[in-house]
Amino acid sequence: MLKEKLASQFDFLRATTPPLIGVDISSSYIKMVEIVEAGRGLYRVERYVIEPLPKDTVTDGNVSNIEAAGEVMRRAHKQMGTRVKNVALALPSAAVITKKVILAGGQREEEMEYQVQSEANQYIPFSLDEVNLDFQVIGPAPNSESEVEVLIAASRKEKIEDRVAVAEAAGLKTSVMDVESYAALAAFDMIKNAANGIEAKDVTAIVDIGAQTTRVTVMHEDQQVYSREQQLGGYQLTQDISRQFGMPIEEAEVAKKSGGLPDNFGPDVLQPFNEKIVLEISRALQFFFTSTQFNKVDHIVLCGGCAMLEGLEEMVSQRTQVHTLVANPFANMALSSKIKPRQLTIDAPSLMVACGLAMRRFDPS
Repeated sequence: MLKEKLASQFDFLRATTPPLIGVDISSSYIKMVEIVEAGRGLYRVERYVIEPLPKDTVTDGNVSNIEAAGEVMRRAHKQMGTRVKNVALALPSAAVITKKVILAGGQREEEMEYQVQSEANQYIPFSLDEVNLDFQVIGPAPNSESEVEVLIAASRKEKIEDRVAVAEAAGLKTSVMDVESYAALAAFDMIKNAANGIEAKDVTAIVDIGAQTTRVTVMHEDQQVYSREQQLGGYQLTQDISRQFGMPIEEAEVAKKSGGLPDNFGPDVLQPFNEKIVLEISRALQFFFTSTQFNKVDHIVLCGGCAMLEGLEEMVSQRTQVHTLVANPFANMALSSKIKPRQLTIDAPSLMVACGLAMRRFDPS
């Protein structure tokens, strides 16, 4: 059947209802989050864990050592202390081809599947036998009541199979395969509220500063209107520490997280690195203004492992003159007794993808 051709093991982009854990396999860590219902429309963070990966286990978004990644995921799952074995995983955006298309509305799913396959043939530079393909109806087409806007997503099968194999090595079952950028945007939905002044009608830049890359995504009316990614991240700060203080890379990484660096770390290393981040954000916004009809940004939301760097939030706000805040998608959630609130606040910016994946449990679509 065509449905089997579209996604052989599971549908990525599709929702699921059984209990599941959101699992983010990043370049340096495996991050796991479990969220449960805590009343009508309310949620509770039940458990989470962040476990470091051995060097080069994941390179350029690809799992290079499935056995090592599986062992870390198994250890992280055991540390969580949960009975839930279903997981939601995500592919890096670079591993997924996405395209929005307009199709006639009111079709049966089988009819739409054939149209999706026809459209996909035009945009995907691989044989459809080599990819997992899925689609999701976003809603009515912008300029036609009789048509719908559909998101098509496709990825090489081996990219998906590698991540599924990591979960299987950990004794877990993959129920959902998402895309990292979409999972992070799902977590962003938990941040929008009256308390911080962010509304859907606003133009909001989400700046994800990871270990290797910084990605700037601009949202407006719940739609992504711009995205830019640069090779700049926390690993560069680790390298800067290593060079400045003559430390091995591994020791510099530990010192970066635990503190105890010499007094000149702030002015000589951290501040110049923050300057690079701010410069990249400013450049991304300038590209955004010159390539779209927008001429302003209302908010900047910092997330990723470097979002909590001392002085960064203030520097971004001052240099860009834009309201800036550090992401915490759990701010309006209850916390189980197992969670340390202060530590979660520190870890929250780096848990956006894992949070968005965990929330797939409650997605009604």
